[in-house]
Amino acid sequence: MLVMVYVILLLAQILHSILGFVKSPVSVTLSQIIGRLYITWGILWSFPEAQSHILVTSLILSWSITEVIRYSFFGMRETFGFEPSWLLWLRYSTFLVLYPIGLLGEVGLIFVAMPSMKTSRKYCLMMPNKWNVSFNYHYTSAFLTTLYIPGFPYLFRYMLAKRKKVLSAAKCA
Repeated sequence: MLVMVYVILLLAQILHSILGFVKSPVSVTLSQIIGRLYITWGILWSFPEAQSHILVTSLILSWSITEVIRYSFFGMRETFGFEPSWLLWLRYSTFLVLYPIGLLGEVGLIFVAMPSMKTSRKYCLMMPNKWNVSFNYHYTSAFLTTLYIPGFPYLFRYMLAKRKKVLSAAKCA
């Protein structure tokens, strides 16, 4: 439950990006936060069989380690006006391992929930109905999972470029 509350609070990051409080592109921030919302609420909260799967552990660990490092980095910078070189390195290097672990956890949990999505028809709207539309959560989830194919390389390349730029500038300083 705490993870779900935390992910909702992450919506503020989208607003911060839109308003220019942070330098992160809106597209990067939006894709990360929406992905986390979908996994926590659309998968874990909605399909209890996914909650006890081992992939939840890897997902929570990768998200948690990332955020502890990230917020420590920003906390040091905002509080003391600098960040230690080891924390700078962690901030821009741990994603090399944690992004793939998080991706495997997210996609794996979607696949764990898929059979229940299909049989339970949870969040589905079938015709006939007064709006004359249908919505199948199982098919929508399958489609959304395919977005990881272009989305992951996009986010990973963004972080690689950011890492190169930040760590190169730190060497020169």
